[in-house]
Amino acid sequence: MKKIGVLTAGGDAPGMNAAIRAVVRTSIYYGLKVVGIERGYEGLINNEVRPMDLSSVSGIINKGGTILKTVRCEELKTTRGQKKAVKVLKRNNIDGLIAIGGDGSLQGALALHEISGIPVVGIPASIDNDVTGTEMTIGFDTAVNTALEAIDKIRDTATSHERTFIIEVMGRERGFIALEVGLAAGAEIILIPEIKYSLDKICQKLKEGRDRGKSSSIIVMAEGAGNSFAIGEQIEEYVGTEVRVSILGYVQRGGSPTSFSRVLACKFGAAAVDLLRKGEKSKIVALKKGKMTSVSLKAACMKKKEINMDLYKLDAILSI
Repeated sequence: MKKIGVLTAGGDAPGMNAAIRAVVRTSIYYGLKVVGIERGYEGLINNEVRPMDLSSVSGIINKGGTILKTVRCEELKTTRGQKKAVKVLKRNNIDGLIAIGGDGSLQGALALHEISGIPVVGIPASIDNDVTGTEMTIGFDTAVNTALEAIDKIRDTATSHERTFIIEVMGRERGFIALEVGLAAGAEIILIPEIKYSLDKICQKLKEGRDRGKSSSIIVMAEGAGNSFAIGEQIEEYVGTEVRVSILGYVQRGGSPTSFSRVLACKFGAAAVDLLRKGEKSKIVALKKGKMTSVSLKAACMKKKEINMDLYKLDAILSI
């Protein structure tokens, strides 16, 4: 292993820059050359490759987003696109690739490995925390804390105006953010795509709360759990309370990463380089029971990560 390539793909996540920094500096520490591939897999296909040194990652550990940029690449899903990407890797004498991103990005890395045999290591970075094999992804903690700060402020208004607020957080297919932040915010209701819910039962719970003197309520829902405005209208009609909808949107992706996201990124970046140095061919770095480990890239891509039902049940108990 003489030269490592690193890229960020898919949605950006706070802490990606810290991971890039760790990859570059760990590689240089061990005498390896490292190049950055800009704009993810699209940039790889287009040969947007540049050498990286210590100064190229100076002062970025606290910055959100990714200095390497990221673009979603449909072309990589085709055999032709994969072959073009592999040609660029070989043309630049890249011996191993580190891909930083979420579930879709890691699937792209697996495809490149399977078609070429080039060693690939994935670093799980996604605000959705939906990568199988790791308890935590880079950026999830930051996204949760960003959403939590907003919800805490909204609760002040909900209490003052005696309203019910539906707060929509990111999560088109998965409800990890909604579940974590809903529990931390003390939400009365959490709605996620993985679990079916009855709007009648939700309305009944809110009405019972009103009848015993509860003047305001917070509902946290993942964007993929339904139409927040339609749900709000039905609650207003049934419960007889004012309902407001607040969609947090892309604010959850940005901002300076938390200490946890930064430290995790540093550990993941260094561990990814170590895996390539040891001759591993197809792995992702992972956090299990608070310790660093690695799992098969294929296994991580083939299985859907399960939602933590214990957290969902705990919220149901605490929100009575």
